[in-house]
Amino acid sequence: MKIKTTLAVTALTLCSGIASAQQGISKDEILIGSIQDLSGPLAGYGKQARNGMVMAIDEINELGGINGRKIKLLVEDSGYDPKKAILAAQKLVNQDKIFMMVGHIGTAQNEAAMPIQFEKDIINFFPLTAARSMYEPFHRLKFSTLPTYYEQIHTSLPKLIRQKTVTKVCAIYQDDDFGQEVLQGTEEGLKAVKLTLTDKASFKRGATDFSSQVAKMQASGCEMVVLGTIIRETIGAIGTARKMGFNPIFLGSSAAYTDIIHKIGGKGMDGLYATMTAQFPYVDDASPAVRRWATKYRTQFNEDASTISVFGYTTVNIFATAMRDAGDRPSTSKFIRAMEITKIPGDMFGAPPLKFTPTRRLGSDESRLSQIQDGRWKVVIDYNAK
Repeated sequence: MKIKTTLAVTALTLCSGIASAQQGISKDEILIGSIQDLSGPLAGYGKQARNGMVMAIDEINELGGINGRKIKLLVEDSGYDPKKAILAAQKLVNQDKIFMMVGHIGTAQNEAAMPIQFEKDIINFFPLTAARSMYEPFHRLKFSTLPTYYEQIHTSLPKLIRQKTVTKVCAIYQDDDFGQEVLQGTEEGLKAVKLTLTDKASFKRGATDFSSQVAKMQASGCEMVVLGTIIRETIGAIGTARKMGFNPIFLGSSAAYTDIIHKIGGKGMDGLYATMTAQFPYVDDASPAVRRWATKYRTQFNEDASTISVFGYTTVNIFATAMRDAGDRPSTSKFIRAMEITKIPGDMFGAPPLKFTPTRRLGSDESRLSQIQDGRWKVVIDYNAK
């Protein structure tokens, strides 16, 4: 009887230990996952985000990892398709058994994947999208770092209007949640300077012809056009306007803050404004720290870094900071508590400090403005400017 009882207790203890084990955490490894667009319309962003993550992980692991554990990153390709993002999330969460989803790109893609993650208590950490749904409604497993597209335009547009003294502001926007956020931010931003939207025109995701939208803006005499566009659409809209002899002030969100715009669009992209936080990491930057970082990135990946690379890099480093604070026996709950009390200062790239609380899951709502001048992004209106 004693032997049977002892065996039963031992078996129960083993089962309890297995049941309480934290998914994605082993004695020597922390397994994290990311879903990127590696083959679709945002493949340029997806590859840069992945590279930034890999660079940070390499540095962390070379120094011994986090509390003796090395980080391992698994990346799945969604092709920027929400349906593929669901399949990718199912694989990472249920098959690969990751500890956390990190830097997943795309609004609709994150919205599709989060229910799969949340069912298994998997945090959605710093998604690569500035949509409000990344932190609202509140969920303990949501952590977002990018100021929303709405807030970016809402706060930056009045500053630019006052500086340029324009009165006719219009909008061209993608007909989806992203575009709607930009449009709503535009409308609210105009209220701050006692203006209303002069005209607007939408387009379907994947559109390549913007002649009708641009013609509508031109006919309305728009002096400034807010763009709810990403990469190809930004280039297409501005390029079409230049060909038509229509040259208003163009303002985009952080979705258009990339060197891909002027590398592909050429000289015609000069003058574009975009909201942003981290500055572009040029290899000849005035900051020695940024220069060293950008040079190292170029050496490792044989291409220049971008702000998306910076996003991937800083995301992993902030993750690592909270993981260290979560202790030698980390869990999802311990990580959450660490994030809620960890002070995250601004960094060498000019990103603002981040602060999370038990009731707040957006680290910062601050943004500033850059402009393409002679083929380079330059900060022109900083955080505290009026």
